[in-house]
Amino acid sequence: MRELSLNLKSLAHQSLNELGGASSVLTHQRRDHVDLDRMLQRLGELRPEQQRDQLLRIYRLVFPHAFAEESVLWPVIRRLLPDGHQLTLKVEQEHQEINELVARLELMNVHSPERQLILARVIELLRADVRDEEDDLLPRLQNKLSHSQLRWLGIAWEAARRIAPTRAHPIVSRRPPGNVLATLPLTVIDRSRDFIDSLAYPGSVLAPLLNRLSLALCKASFQVERLPGMERGEDSSTRVERKDGSILRAVVVSVAALAALLLLGKTRPRKA
Repeated sequence: MRELSLNLKSLAHQSLNELGGASSVLTHQRRDHVDLDRMLQRLGELRPEQQRDQLLRIYRLVFPHAFAEESVLWPVIRRLLPDGHQLTLKVEQEHQEINELVARLELMNVHSPERQLILARVIELLRADVRDEEDDLLPRLQNKLSHSQLRWLGIAWEAARRIAPTRAHPIVSRRPPGNVLATLPLTVIDRSRDFIDSLAYPGSVLAPLLNRLSLALCKASFQVERLPGMERGEDSSTRVERKDGSILRAVVVSVAALAALLLLGKTRPRKA
């Protein structure tokens, strides 16, 4: 892929005007990439037992970003570029591996010997993904669109990002319509988990209960991922072996966890 980039100017070296302005999709992409680099640097400064909150921040950046790419940007690239399918498939395969690895990380003990190896691979993939996009994929798209079109695409990208799931979901399709069908249920579950995890700070007496609630919602999301239709549009190279999920089980677990959270909120002592 690097050879294809020789006549293209990386987004990393373009001015705001060259990118199409503040609302251009290219500006949105580069902004998130800069934020990710800063977050990864900070993550490397922390001990394993201190990394939880920073990883959650990274997840809230990375997974909505990838969803916006897969549902808005990549279909446009496949339509406009002769080799768009091959170009986007490479990035989708990177996204798929990241989802699979992060899903394993979430269930892994923080002191597991395997954890640091998996985390290092995730970081490697994230950095490779940024370079592939900024050096080749997005400059190719830029050559096909006007600044006005890039700004309209930026609006659609931002709208998709704001309603996207915030956790790893390796079984859901990396392409429409499967990923779009999964948006609502997984976003509700993921953002509920984000709220619960924000309350489970180290040292809190409620942390064990909150962690169990978050895990229950995590397991509910696994059932949602396996519902019929969630794999539609998937390329065979990113498809994961799946068993049909139970919508009843997913709903029961989600409602029970959320009800416990609401009860917890009502019973928490108020500050004087």
